[in-house]
Amino acid sequence: MKNLPHPDKRHLEAAEGWLGLGCFKEADEELAHLAAEYRAHPYVLELRYKIYSESGKWEMAAETAQSLTEALPKNQWGHFYRAYALHELKRTREAYDTLKAVIRKFPKHQTMHFNLACYSCVLGDLKEAMQWLKKAINLPGEKNIREIALKDRDLEPLWKQIGEM
Repeated sequence: MKNLPHPDKRHLEAAEGWLGLGCFKEADEELAHLAAEYRAHPYVLELRYKIYSESGKWEMAAETAQSLTEALPKNQWGHFYRAYALHELKRTREAYDTLKAVIRKFPKHQTMHFNLACYSCVLGDLKEAMQWLKKAINLPGEKNIREIALKDRDLEPLWKQIGEM
């Protein structure tokens, strides 16, 4: 990926700053100042996804994540972001299918495994959910994945089993 030139880079940095302050409208407005040729740049798409997701605009977040996936098909985050947005839209089957289709490409992505556990649980497959959760716990990354699981409402049907692990 090539870097953005000045002043587009400054607009991207300003948008990141606004987002960090929780000012979603201002962050989005800053991205509107980018030259048209850079609006589909992966850095820009990822930031736009974050703006949409943090402001609860899940349909736009899903669309943006899809664009990020198309721009960088070998990058894990576009797939992950798209699945998460679909789940937030109550399209959990699509979210599950999205991650299931790419998990072999990203076998060490702990959060993907964790989210597959969540999606499996929401879809009613508790056995599969536990399998995904055990994989997530055994992967390097977040040390307290078990504790996180005990607080995640998607995994509530498994809390007793998780507590006994």
